Amino acid sequence: MAVSRVACRAIFRFAAVAAILACCGTVQVHAARKRPAAKGSTIDVSKLPPPANRQIDFARDIQPLFQSHCWKCHGAAKHESGLSLHTHDAAFAGGDSGKEFEPGKSAESRLIHYVSGLDSDTLMPPDGEGERLSAEQVGLLRAWIDQGAKWPKQADAVAATAAIPWSYKRPVRPTLPVINGSGKFAHWPRNEIDRFVLARLGREKLSPSPEEDRPRLIRRVSLDLIGLPPTPEEVDAFVADTRPDAYERVVDRLLESPHYGERWARPWLDLARYADTDGYEKDPRRSMWPYRDWVIDALNQNMPFDRFTIEQLAGDLLPGATLEDRIATGFHRNTMTNTEGGVDPEEYRVYAIIDRVNTTATVWLGTTLGCCQCHSHKYDPLKQKEYYEFMAFFNNTADSGSSPAPELEVPSPAEKTDRAELARLEQAISTPTTELASGQAEFERATLSPLPVWLASTVAAARDLEGVHQKDGRAAFYRSIAPELNPARNRIAALRKKIAAERVTTLVMQELPAPRKTHVFVGGSFLNPGEEVEPGVPAAIGSISARGLAHFSMPGEKNVPVPLPARPLSAHLTRLDLARWLVGPGNPLAARVTINRMWAAHFGTGIVATVEDFGTKGDPPSHPELLDWLATEFVRRGWDMKAMHRLIVTSATYRQSPRVSPELFARDPQNRLLARGPRVRLEAEMVRDQALAVSGLLSPKIGGPSVMPPMPDGIWNSPYSGDRWSTSNGEDRYRRGLYTFWKRTSPYPSFMSFDAPSREVCTVRRPRTNTPLQALTVLNDPVYIEAAQALAARMAKISNDPAAEATYGFRLTLARRPTSAELDRLLSLYRAEVERFAKDPKAAREMAGSAATASSAASSAELAAWTVVANVLLNLDETLNMS
Repeated sequence: MAVSRVACRAIFRFAAVAAILACCGTVQVHAARKRPAAKGSTIDVSKLPPPANRQIDFARDIQPLFQSHCWKCHGAAKHESGLSLHTHDAAFAGGDSGKEFEPGKSAESRLIHYVSGLDSDTLMPPDGEGERLSAEQVGLLRAWIDQGAKWPKQADAVAATAAIPWSYKRPVRPTLPVINGSGKFAHWPRNEIDRFVLARLGREKLSPSPEEDRPRLIRRVSLDLIGLPPTPEEVDAFVADTRPDAYERVVDRLLESPHYGERWARPWLDLARYADTDGYEKDPRRSMWPYRDWVIDALNQNMPFDRFTIEQLAGDLLPGATLEDRIATGFHRNTMTNTEGGVDPEEYRVYAIIDRVNTTATVWLGTTLGCCQCHSHKYDPLKQKEYYEFMAFFNNTADSGSSPAPELEVPSPAEKTDRAELARLEQAISTPTTELASGQAEFERATLSPLPVWLASTVAAARDLEGVHQKDGRAAFYRSIAPELNPARNRIAALRKKIAAERVTTLVMQELPAPRKTHVFVGGSFLNPGEEVEPGVPAAIGSISARGLAHFSMPGEKNVPVPLPARPLSAHLTRLDLARWLVGPGNPLAARVTINRMWAAHFGTGIVATVEDFGTKGDPPSHPELLDWLATEFVRRGWDMKAMHRLIVTSATYRQSPRVSPELFARDPQNRLLARGPRVRLEAEMVRDQALAVSGLLSPKIGGPSVMPPMPDGIWNSPYSGDRWSTSNGEDRYRRGLYTFWKRTSPYPSFMSFDAPSREVCTVRRPRTNTPLQALTVLNDPVYIEAAQALAARMAKISNDPAAEATYGFRLTLARRPTSAELDRLLSLYRAEVERFAKDPKAAREMAGSAATASSAASSAELAAWTVVANVLLNLDETLNMS
C-alpha cells in the first residue's frame, strides 16, 4: 500500500524529533554519570540515610546490591565513566573522577552521594537504567564503608561469572540477640522470633505495637490456620478465658482441626499447578482430585516436610511403595498434557519434563533455574549444562506429552463407604444363627426326598451334593441359596456392581526400566541435542552422589526402616536420590525457601520478599539472622510444619495490632521491619469460604471429586469437547473453594477476580490487586447473594430487636462487636430498606429469596432489608482482610 507524501513528511518529522530528543537524553544521562560531586557539594549529609546498625557481610549484603543495581553500567562488560564495581581492585581504584568511596568515611563518599537521591544531578542509577536503592540499602552501603569496606579477594573469583548468592551458603544457626533487661520492652518477646525482631526495631529506633484485641486476634489466627472465621461462641470463650495460655489453647485447637489441611493445601496446590483439566486449547477433564486429597490428608497428619517432599517427587520409587505413596507422585503429573490431533508426542513430553525441572527448582530451591534452558544464567552461578543434568532426574518417566498414561486406579470416597457396608453384609451372612441352622437342616433332609419347589432348580444345578459339601462346606453352600438371606445377597451383588463403577483413576509417576539418555539442548531446542549428561545438581548449590545418599534415611520414613545398602558410584541416580538431596543437609535452600513461604503466608510478605527467587536478582532478607534461625529450627524440629506455624502465630510479633501511625507508615509502608501486625487481603477461595461460613451455608465435607458451584452463564466454552459446566446440587453447591472444579483455560471467574492463577505453571506468589471487579463480584455473584440471604435469615431468627440482630450479623462476619457509630449506620440502612421494600413486595420477595422461607418471624420487607445489610457486611474492607 502506497504512503502519501504528507504521511511520509509527518513520519520523517516525528523520527527527526525523536532522534534529537534521544540524543539530548543520552547527553543528559552521560553528563549525569560523569558529573562528580564537587568539593563543597551542596548535599546535606545530615539527610543521608543512617548506616545500618549491624555487622555487614560483603557477599551477603553488598555484592548483590552491586550486581542488581550497578553492574549493568559498572560491571565486567561495561565501565561507564571508567568505573567498575565488579572486582576489588577496580572498585577501589575508582573511575574517571577519582575514588568513589573511602573506607571509614561513608558520609564523604561520592558513591553514597550518588545513590542517596539527595542530588538529582548525580542520582544513580540514572532514569531508565535500573531500580534505585532504598534508604535501607543505602544504609547497608554506608555501614559497609564505615566498617572498613571489607571486600574479600575470593569474591572476585565469584564475580567473574556471577556472585554466589547468600542463600547458596548453608544456614548457620545464629546466636539469639541479647535483650536489655531494663528496657521498656524487655518482657515483650514471647519466643525466639521476637528477640530477632525486637533487636532490629531497637537498631531502627522503633517500638513494637500493642497486642491486638482478642476478638480480632482470634479471627486473624482462625483465618490463618484453618481459612475460616471463628463462631461467636468461640470468640466469647476466648475472651472469657483468663488462663495465661488461653491463646495457645486456641492455636492448638485450630492446628488439630481437619480444616487445617484444607487451608494449607491451597497454596501448595498453586505450587503443584493442580487442576482438573489437561490444559492447552482442547483442555479436557482429568482425574487429579485423589492427589489433592492426599495433600490435605498429609497436612492434617502433620507429615514431616522432608517426607512430604520425597513422597511427591519419588513415592513410586520408595521400597514397598504403597497406594498412597504412588498417589502422592501426582505432584509432577499436574503438568499439562496436549491431547490435540497432530501434535508431536516427544515435543510435549519434553515440555512436561522442562516444567517439572523448573517447578522443582522453584519450590525447593527458590531458584530461576529455567533461565538456563537456553544459556547459562546471566546473574546466578548456574550453567546450562547443569540444567540438563538436573533434567536427567526427570527424563526417565513413562508418561507422554500427548497421553494421560500412566494412570492408577484408586478407591473413591463413595467406594470406601460402600466397601464398609459390603464388609458388614458379608460378615452378617457368614455368622451362624438359629434360623440358618434350622433352614440348613431342612435343606439337607429335602435332598434325600422329593425337593420343595423353591429348592428344585438350585439342587438340580448341583447334582453332586456331597461334592459341593466337600468343596465349599455345607453351611457355606446353604447360605448361598438360603431364602432368608436373599435381601442381603441382593444388596451385596448391587454393591459389588456399584463399586466396580465407582473406581476412579489418577495420574502418577512411573519410572522406565532403563533410563533415557539426556542431552543438552543447544539453544534450548529438543530438536538440537548436544552433549550427553548424567543426573546432577548445580555445583554452586551442592553436590550429589549415589554413595553420599546410600545410607540416607529420615525419621518417619515408614518404608525404609533400615539404611539402604550402599551402591557403587556408577549407579544411576534417580528421582528418589534427588528428593532426598533436596531435603538433606547438602542443600542450603529448601528449609530457607519453605519457611520463608510460610512466613509470607502469615505476614503478607516474606522475610525475603521475592519468595520465588533467592538468587542475586531477588531481594535480600529483611531479617537474615531470623531467617537462618527459622530454617535451622525447622530442620531441628524434624521438618514439623505445624510446629513452625505454631511458633510463628504465638509470637508477640504476630500478635501485634496492625493499626499504624502516619509516621510509622511513612517510615515503613510495607511493614518490613515488623513494627506492627499483619494486615493481608484474603485469598480468593477464602473470600468465598468466609461468606459461606458466616451465612451458615458452608458444607464441612472434606475431600472427594471437584464440584461446580453456581457460575454466570457463558463463561465456559469448550467447542472441541462439548464440555459444559453443570452446577452441583445439595451441599456440593456450598463446598469450600478448594474443591471447585479448576479448568485451566477458564478458571472459576470470581477466583480470577481475586487474583487466582490459571495453574498452567507453578505459582509461588499470587499478586494482590484492588479492582472494581472484586467489589462487583462480592456484590452480585450468585454465591454471595445466596450467602447474604442466608446470613439475613440467621440474623432475623435470633431476636425481634433490630439492634441485637445487626450486632449478631456483625459478630458473625467480623468476630468483634460493632461500635455505637457502626451499629447506628447499620440500623439506619436497615430502616431505610424496610421502608423501601414495604412499598414493593415483589422486589422484597426477590431480594429475600430463600431467606423468605427460612424465617416465619420476619416479613419479606424485613428479610429483604437484612439481606441488603448482610451484603454490606460481606463487602466491608475489614471483612475482606485479615487484620
